[in-house]
Amino acid sequence: MNKRRHNIILLVLIILGIGFIALTALVALLPTSGLDIEFSHYIQSRQNPVLDKIMYLISTPGYTPEAPIMIVATSLLFLLFKYKKAAGYTLLTALSGLLSTIVKALVNRPRPSKDIVRIVFETSQKSFPSGHMMFYVIFFGFMIVLMFQLEGVAKWVRTVVIVISLFFIFTIPVSRIYLGAHWFTDVLGGFLLGLPSLYVLAWLYLRKKADDTEAPKPEVV
Repeated sequence: MNKRRHNIILLVLIILGIGFIALTALVALLPTSGLDIEFSHYIQSRQNPVLDKIMYLISTPGYTPEAPIMIVATSLLFLLFKYKKAAGYTLLTALSGLLSTIVKALVNRPRPSKDIVRIVFETSQKSFPSGHMMFYVIFFGFMIVLMFQLEGVAKWVRTVVIVISLFFIFTIPVSRIYLGAHWFTDVLGGFLLGLPSLYVLAWLYLRKKADDTEAPKPEVV
């Protein structure tokens, strides 16, 4: 990576960090804002039983035990095809749950309540940041990174994985708000925290090319 690109990425990460800190301070001081309420009412204004099920299915990979099962299954699949390094780093995406839980406990923001929004699916823990948003950015984002690196994987497989990953990343914010599980600022916080986390994970993975004991066809770096 050349110096100019490195500086641009560093600047973007600093901006994201400042944005997350500012947003955290805002939701800590103002747990329920007019913007959040209006955004939730707008998203929930288009309700029907079919959409309820679709939005729940979009969120399903981020619940427990579905998320841990998906992580382990994906890691085992990489291991089966002898991509040992990719398998190991895929397991690290599980740390997103620990990080989001710690921040949730520190901020201690309540979930949206039934007297303000429609709660389609009851959830536990606190609200900020959205663990689903953060996990999807890190896990599915890392899958996109891997698909650009593992040339030994069939091109059609890589294309399908990238499309599916992008679908989940872009639809999960709407799903969480529609289900009444989060506010807009929750999913924004999950994105702002998830993106730098994804960068760190990808940087650790890409800093050293896998040798022939870690991948049948070493990744492109």
